[in-house]
Amino acid sequence: MSVSLPASNINPPPPASTKPSPQSSFAALSHRDFRLFWSGQFISIAGSQMQLIAINWHVYLLTKSAWALGMVGLVRVVPIVLCSLLGGVVADSVDRKRLLIFTQTVMLVSAATLALLTWAGLTSVLPIFLLTALASAATAFDNPARQALLPALVAPKYFANAVSLNFVAFQIATVAGPVLAGFVLASRGGPALVYAVNALTFFAVIAAVVMIRARGANLEEEKTPVSFEALREGWKFVWRTPVIVQTMTLDFVATFFASAMALLPIYAADILRVGPRGLGVLAAAPAVGAVLTGLLMTRRGGEWHRPGALILYSIAVYGAATIAFGASRSFWLSCLCLAVVGAADTVSTVVRQTIRQLVTPDRLRGRMTSINMIFFMGGPQLGELEAGMVAHAFGAPVSVVTGGAACLAAVLIAGFKAKELLKYKVADERQTARQQNAKG
Repeated sequence: MSVSLPASNINPPPPASTKPSPQSSFAALSHRDFRLFWSGQFISIAGSQMQLIAINWHVYLLTKSAWALGMVGLVRVVPIVLCSLLGGVVADSVDRKRLLIFTQTVMLVSAATLALLTWAGLTSVLPIFLLTALASAATAFDNPARQALLPALVAPKYFANAVSLNFVAFQIATVAGPVLAGFVLASRGGPALVYAVNALTFFAVIAAVVMIRARGANLEEEKTPVSFEALREGWKFVWRTPVIVQTMTLDFVATFFASAMALLPIYAADILRVGPRGLGVLAAAPAVGAVLTGLLMTRRGGEWHRPGALILYSIAVYGAATIAFGASRSFWLSCLCLAVVGAADTVSTVVRQTIRQLVTPDRLRGRMTSINMIFFMGGPQLGELEAGMVAHAFGAPVSVVTGGAACLAAVLIAGFKAKELLKYKVADERQTARQQNAKG
């Protein structure tokens, strides 16, 4: 695979004879714009994670149905599949900062409406599904704009560190959000209060985006019109870059089969019998492992000897830990298994996202991200539907264990098929870009 990169998207390669020295774990936070954006995201993501737990618990309280829990995943993924490709084109065509303000406002309104309806005595899951679908449609435009804006917020050599810090913020929020949600759900406020708190947290991102000084426009001067041709250009780039296709496919397959999060209410209520507070701890456990692993990865600076093999190893651990969780009947052992799941997912996600951003020109980043959303978000959400259907027929433990086994089978197949990914080296990519820039 040979893809030349623009100079603004790469880090200069280290001298061939030296090993890269670790950088500060928080180097990217020295950039004001990234620091603002990172802080705003953390607050908003914590609220969103609270709402994810509350929605699953609320739906289960209303229905007592594994099938209904699976449907939550379906109503999240359908708007993403329908809107994400257009969202990528829009993110490459308009001011990304203004787009983020709009999408965050839509999600704020969705959460606030859900809070009001629940306080009024909601008894049907239909409004929950409709408002969840609306927020997912906004996410299909928000995520491409968010990721495409990131390289404008830090110096190129700190980009991999920024990716890791973003993931750490996400995972810390994923620890705090579910734990807080568990306590709030057990209080008199219940799901309605969780939804209201989430609505308030969106103001943090909106304020951060308003204060950012970096340009929200495409870093490359070429304008990208909203058109079918622009969409086709994004597809052609992705499908002609094997390393991107292979990372996306692995992500989809692993999360489709081995996603156990939708069934946590069943484990908390009926298998481990720990109630809503225990549900919050279970939901936070993957993020605990992810935070610890993410902090270690912030010091790597994007240098991995064999990133493709590292991705496969981490997904294998992800699948094995999922099997162990499915078979566990001990609350603390289940938490430990979920923490390992989160740690493995962190390694895979950070490496995959860094590779994809490095090989993608800025003018195509929104479209690449939107295509990736179909895999990155479609996998776990469709996986929730699959997990709910299997759990409905055979029980939750069978659903989780067989899903983890299918994940391991996918890794075995990828070990023979994903040759470009296994041969890929970040240093080689940067050296190619350096040579291309020198010729120019």
